[in-house]
Amino acid sequence: MKTKSLSALALALVLGLSASLVQAQAMRPEVGKPLQAASDLLKAGKGKEALAKVREAEAVGGKTAAEALMVERMKAAAAQRAGDTATAAQALEALHGKVSGAEQGQIAEQLASTYASARDNAKAAQWVQKAQAAGNNSATLKQLQAYLQGSSGDFAAIAKEAAAAVAAAEQAGKRPEEADLLRLADAQARTNNAAGHAATLEKLLFSYPKKDYWSIYLGRLPRKAGFSSRLNLDLMRLRLATGSLEKTDDFMEMSQLALQAGYPAEGKAIVDKGFASGALGTGAEAERHKRLRDLANKQEAEGKASIEQRATAAAAAKDGNDLVQIGYAYATMGQADKGIALIEQGIAKGGLKRPDDAQLRLGMALLQAGAKHKAKAVQVLRAVKGTDGTADLGRLWALYANTQG
Repeated sequence: MKTKSLSALALALVLGLSASLVQAQAMRPEVGKPLQAASDLLKAGKGKEALAKVREAEAVGGKTAAEALMVERMKAAAAQRAGDTATAAQALEALHGKVSGAEQGQIAEQLASTYASARDNAKAAQWVQKAQAAGNNSATLKQLQAYLQGSSGDFAAIAKEAAAAVAAAEQAGKRPEEADLLRLADAQARTNNAAGHAATLEKLLFSYPKKDYWSIYLGRLPRKAGFSSRLNLDLMRLRLATGSLEKTDDFMEMSQLALQAGYPAEGKAIVDKGFASGALGTGAEAERHKRLRDLANKQEAEGKASIEQRATAAAAAKDGNDLVQIGYAYATMGQADKGIALIEQGIAKGGLKRPDDAQLRLGMALLQAGAKHKAKAVQVLRAVKGTDGTADLGRLWALYANTQG
């Protein structure tokens, strides 16, 4: 972090000086010529030689305020390039007292970075505060502040500062910065704030639904208080959709759960994906994988042959439980529209053992029907209730739907 920050700082200083040096011709030659030479040397990457030229200009007596300011600017840039942090800090502090407004905040940030490179974290932290007081809220300053706080081990301070940044963004109706959420989550984990950490991970996922965040969040969800193990298949469906289900054991478990739940077409599809990805069909367990594939193929064929008869029997049942189950089976077979109709009939008939599960199935079937039902799917999924994990899965499926074009 330090090396990258310092190289970027030196470059910024050089670029900032280039425009000002155009005015060097208006200076007295004994000041302007060595400064111009120093600028040329800096562009060639010769920091020590550039600093020597700056010293020549610095030695000239009776400098005007503009000349003195230019000397300090060039000295800071040359010293940074030469690796002379003490001289760079001296020049930057002199500059800080001579400029105002936004530039003062920028110089303070450069001083904070310079002192951090010298491992004087106390002074670096002081200049971070001065930069902020001057209105500097740049991303690089925030990163430096986080680095300094982390180096000190003051994770409570990091959590407080990051939480304030997240809250300010939310109150302004803006999406919190990803870096602020990551800093907050890390600090909460280090201070054993489990509830806060879980809440921040959810904000991170909902604000930046990346594959890595899906994997982290879904990996923790089964450990949430009250989460029912009967929803493991639903959870794995979401992991598969978001690309966070990749291990051989996961494909094996998910396909077996789908077959046991009465969704042989889904079980076969999962096995096929496992073989296509290389997760199944290789290694010491290859024969076991093939037996599972044979079983999935057999049950898929049997299920396809009997589903219409089972749908007729479900329609004649007193409650809608079987209609919901058969409807979702149709959806897994690629007949989502037919499945949606049956699930809706089942919900309307009533007598459901688990109404929240039925709503979740309906929302997922609507998603499988394609873009034409996306809006309704999101509405249904967001309305799923339940404290056993169904509501969580509904919200997560709605989020996933909104990330798809």
